Amino acid sequence: MKFKLIYPRWPKLERQTEFHLPPHGPVVFAAALPDYVEVEFVDENLEEIDFEDPVDFVGISMMLTLQIKRGWEIADIYRRKGIKVIFGGISTMLHAEETMLHADAVFLGEAEGRMAEVFADFRQGRLKPCYDYLAQRPPIASVGPARRDILNRKLYNYKGVQMVDLVHASRGCRFNCYPCAVAYLGGRQFRPRPIDNAIAEMAAIDNNRLFIVDNSLSQDTRWEMDLFREMIPLKKKWCSHPVEDKPEVLELAARAGAWYVYQAVFDTSDYIKERIRRYHDHGIGVEGTILLGLDHHSEDYIKRLIDFLLEIELDLAEFTVLTPFPHTRAFAELEQQNRILSYDWNDYSADKVVFQPKLMSPEKLQELFNYAWNAFYRDEPQEIKMFKLFQQVIQKEIADNTFRPRDRKLAGQAFGRGAR
Repeated sequence: MKFKLIYPRWPKLERQTEFHLPPHGPVVFAAALPDYVEVEFVDENLEEIDFEDPVDFVGISMMLTLQIKRGWEIADIYRRKGIKVIFGGISTMLHAEETMLHADAVFLGEAEGRMAEVFADFRQGRLKPCYDYLAQRPPIASVGPARRDILNRKLYNYKGVQMVDLVHASRGCRFNCYPCAVAYLGGRQFRPRPIDNAIAEMAAIDNNRLFIVDNSLSQDTRWEMDLFREMIPLKKKWCSHPVEDKPEVLELAARAGAWYVYQAVFDTSDYIKERIRRYHDHGIGVEGTILLGLDHHSEDYIKRLIDFLLEIELDLAEFTVLTPFPHTRAFAELEQQNRILSYDWNDYSADKVVFQPKLMSPEKLQELFNYAWNAFYRDEPQEIKMFKLFQQVIQKEIADNTFRPRDRKLAGQAFGRGAR
């Protein structure tokens, strides 16, 4: 059986550097497919879809709300040809009812142990409109290594520089942050994979650079430290969402190859300032993630926040506007208050204001969003800051003899600067 798995294109944020990471959802999904299924994967961000290519069944994997409307378009084309289409992925779960209008089936939840049923139904001509397993999560030990063999690896670099491969060591998140849908998607129970399984998958990835995409690594101190100890011999270099702010954890993270972390900067407190300093003291870079438009954000507050970001010497900063994605606390609250201004999912790009802020007009928040990017990168462009962060990983790789010399020259070309 030929199954075409498609990852719809989506526009990058206007201020983001244009490069593409190998998507994680499709390769995890592909690992759960029955052995008799022949998978062809198309990442529409990098390849054209051949709609004339013969195929038995089409899957559309969507991570972002920005992919939703394009995913529907793709499905409509195939269904007009009489080809069945199933949707899955994060944004399918967030927009399930609308997506069902463009699908023969939608799959909600985690795929492990479920795909044999779905494909048996397809072969017998009795595909169900919805396979809802959101509340029936598979045993975490059943999560095996992702099917990275379906990727065209040559496409996932930035001007010749090898980027990171994505991997996860846990699912679920015990936190329930205001703008985040993870509590709905993966549940509020932290579910770590057996460490041996996660380590074996990391070791098998033919890439020294990883992005550990867990919602947060700082959920269980003992597990986190055990994971880092087992990662040390791999000599991988990795980025992740925050690690726990304890000296013993940071020391192990550094020894395990921590390159940089994404750290939310939500205020101008000494706590945040000291947390960034401790990362740096351990040789770990920091990309600040800054969400603008919360109810306590005034114009003066946002401008003070930008000054603070420059003071604490973040390696990089990425600014987004609060976006009320479905099944988040933000969506529920803003909808109840009649403050959502647009339900056009193509506007849900995190760089457009789609709600009424509390302390300013939507136009003023949009202006401040642009101000934040311009002010933070005024003295040193984003490309230079990225190059410096890339130099850090080169230095770490040189120190443990895993560096590929060609990357130094390519990095200088890729980020607009000659290597030294």
